[in-house]
Amino acid sequence: MSTHTSPPTEHLSTLSLSSSFSPAVLTHLKSIANNEHPLPPSQLQELQSFVSKRRAQHDPPQASSHDPPKLPSRHHEANSNGSVDLKHLAEYLASPEGDAMMPLADTDLSYPISNYFINSSHNTYLTGNQLYSESSTEAYTNVLLRGCRCIEIDVWDGDASSSTAEAEEKAEEKKHKHRPHIPRTLSSHHRKPASEKDRPAANNSAGETLSLPTPWQSASTAARAEPRVLHGYTLTKEVSFREVCVAIREAAFVTSDLPVIVSLEVHAGRGQQEIMVEIIEQTWKGLLVKPTSSECQRLPSPGELRGKILIKVKYVAPERVTTKAAVKAATPSMRRKHSSSSSSDSDNQGSVEAKEKKKSSIIETLSALGVYTRSYHFKGLASSEASVPCHVFSLSEKKFMATHESHGPTLFSHNRNYLMRAYPAGTRITSSNLDPAVFWRKGVQIVALNWQKFDAGVMLNEGMFAGSGGWVLKPKEYRGHGQGQRSGVSNELQGDAIAHKTLSLSMEILAAQELPLPIGDDKPHGFQPYVKCELHIEQPEERTGASIEGGGRSKEGEYKFKSKSCRGVEPNFGGEKADFANVPAMVEELTFLRFKIQDHEFGKDDLAAWACIRLDRLKEGYRFVRLLDANGDGSRGLLLVKITKSLS
Repeated sequence: MSTHTSPPTEHLSTLSLSSSFSPAVLTHLKSIANNEHPLPPSQLQELQSFVSKRRAQHDPPQASSHDPPKLPSRHHEANSNGSVDLKHLAEYLASPEGDAMMPLADTDLSYPISNYFINSSHNTYLTGNQLYSESSTEAYTNVLLRGCRCIEIDVWDGDASSSTAEAEEKAEEKKHKHRPHIPRTLSSHHRKPASEKDRPAANNSAGETLSLPTPWQSASTAARAEPRVLHGYTLTKEVSFREVCVAIREAAFVTSDLPVIVSLEVHAGRGQQEIMVEIIEQTWKGLLVKPTSSECQRLPSPGELRGKILIKVKYVAPERVTTKAAVKAATPSMRRKHSSSSSSDSDNQGSVEAKEKKKSSIIETLSALGVYTRSYHFKGLASSEASVPCHVFSLSEKKFMATHESHGPTLFSHNRNYLMRAYPAGTRITSSNLDPAVFWRKGVQIVALNWQKFDAGVMLNEGMFAGSGGWVLKPKEYRGHGQGQRSGVSNELQGDAIAHKTLSLSMEILAAQELPLPIGDDKPHGFQPYVKCELHIEQPEERTGASIEGGGRSKEGEYKFKSKSCRGVEPNFGGEKADFANVPAMVEELTFLRFKIQDHEFGKDDLAAWACIRLDRLKEGYRFVRLLDANGDGSRGLLLVKITKSLS
């Protein structure tokens, strides 16, 4: 598997520069070092600081500790004619200091969870399209290792032929097989590994725990049916619910110890829900947030939930569940409605299923697992549920757009204090995506995307969450109550909540090296790459509540530039300039710059590589943009650019 790599700075003193950089890149580095195209003053200071630190690391001073430190004189980095040492410049630009994307500062994790954007996946179990692709546990491993913190499981009744023993055996076999091909670099830039000392104790000390009814357990687990995970009423293949839970347990806290939200879409009957609870409590023992004896009055912070799994599931009041349970048969339904029966037992089950609603009601023990993330049916922003502290509304992109047009200010205000989830329309059978930035700007915390396809939506998602551990603190003006922030619901417009600025951005596209080829292409000599730069900004309709063109679907950026095409994997673009001048009404934290390397061909130009950077993390000066390939894997591809940015 490829990863982001660059010329190794610790070896540049012994390796020739020509073996570390392509001729095109080296040509531009020499012109910078010779002061033909000088470094900006701020970047020259950055270079001097970089060299000083490296000297301190490799050549510790021999003088007495009481002597003042001797700083290197300026002429070591900048000569009288303004030139700089080429080797030092190359080492600096090849290091993380030379990256175009600034690393994230440590995130303040003390705010309520509604004050964060959360890296989220839709129909996580699918490996391809929404109609006939496979369901796989590897899909959960994949997204979790890539930084996802909210995943989805669609659960249906299991077949009697699939036993617990078989599921456990399959899970054990997969543990010993080679790991699946995981694009680890997505959302992993500069990520700090989870520290053992930061992980919470297994038991939850916050508050009294509520004694719940004990879930039913079959006397013979080997003979019973267990729930399945699949996309209902399609040709997609299934996977065992137990195997999914095991995969989540093993991957949830490998790259981050920040909390994981599991969104359950439950289509299973009551008996199968009992088995779900049993599997969840067995598999995720010590990782679950335990129910408390009192009603939730506030949302906890991500810092309080380190190493925990939160269940998002439909909430049903206990007294209502109890009443239903008293009058309804508890016989487990083992198949979906459209499944045929093959035995007398199955015939009996079918008669019970016929009396059940299309979506089975949620049993008490399963509903109780949703402690801080209770799913409520959306009846409107004025409903009583809209003020329950721990509620979560889930809206399709179309329903969300309709609510934006009818109650735009109220929608924005609601999302300051309460959780909301938005997800792609069911008509997106190719696993295409909505434009997540539109939803983030409305304060939606959980924007679930189809990670099966690397389109503009997934690229923007990478720009938002790269290196974050999956939780990004909202801009101050987008936050709700807690730590002195606003409380209550108001009619303040999205456009009035935060100061908007005017942006002028220019980029000189200089050269590239080791560009990956498009998927399926193995002929570098026929590769004709060009660079597309797209700036994704907030539209006026988003701020006013007017109808948004395209209904929030994923699209190209509003400001675009396309370079001339070159030939080969190490092209020299010659300094073509992209100018985005006087871009109005811009919020840095919610504006994104996307780079795409495409192959000039007849017909559709295939994607070869890409990168996406949030504007508040975009550095100025001469920088390397580190590129991901068309599969979202890290690559050795580098794009050398000069960036100038001003805000007013």
